[in-house]
Amino acid sequence: PRWRGAAPVEWAILSGDERTGVCVMAVEEGLDTGGVYAKAETDVDAKTLGQLRSELVSMGSALLVDVLAAAQPNGGEVRLPEPQPQEGETTYARKLTAEDRLLRWGRPAVDLERVVRVGGATTTVDGRRLKVHAAALGPVPGGVAVPTGDGPLHLVEVQPEGKRPMAAADWLRGLRRSDPPLLGT
Repeated sequence: PRWRGAAPVEWAILSGDERTGVCVMAVEEGLDTGGVYAKAETDVDAKTLGQLRSELVSMGSALLVDVLAAAQPNGGEVRLPEPQPQEGETTYARKLTAEDRLLRWGRPAVDLERVVRVGGATTTVDGRRLKVHAAALGPVPGGVAVPTGDGPLHLVEVQPEGKRPMAAADWLRGLRRSDPPLLGT
C-alpha cells in the first residue's frame, strides 16, 4: 500500500492520487509492513471520502472472502498461500487535524475541492466559522464562486455557525449584504 497509517483514504484524496485500493496483508509488528496476499484498486475520481470508503470496504470484504476461500486445509489448520513482499513507495498517512481541513483561499481550487471532499472543511466569514460540505471546480446552479489562488471554487452546500446545512446561494442571500463577505484563511 502507498499510504500507511491513520488516514490512508483521506491522504489519497488530498494528494490527488488517481487510484487507490485495498490489500489483504499478513500481520507483522510494524505498521502495515506484512506481505500482501491480494490487492484490488479503484479510481479515486471526484468521490467524497464517504463514497470512496464505502467502495473500498466492499472491495476489501470481497477480497478477504476470496483469500480465505482459496486457503488450503492442512490437518486442523488452514494454510494461506505465501504473501508477496510489498513493492513501491510508502508514505505515512497521519491523522488529519483541524488545520488540514482549513480552506486557505490562496491555494489552487483543485486542492481546496479535495479538502471539501474529505469532509470537515471550514473557513471563516466575517470572523464566524463556516463549514463547507460540498463544492465544485466548475459553475453549478445555486453555487457561489469564491476566488482561490488560481480561479474560483464554487461552494454548493455550506453550514454557517449555529445553523443547519444549506445551499450556498441561500446562505449568501441570507447575509443581506451588497459587498462580498470577508473570507478568512
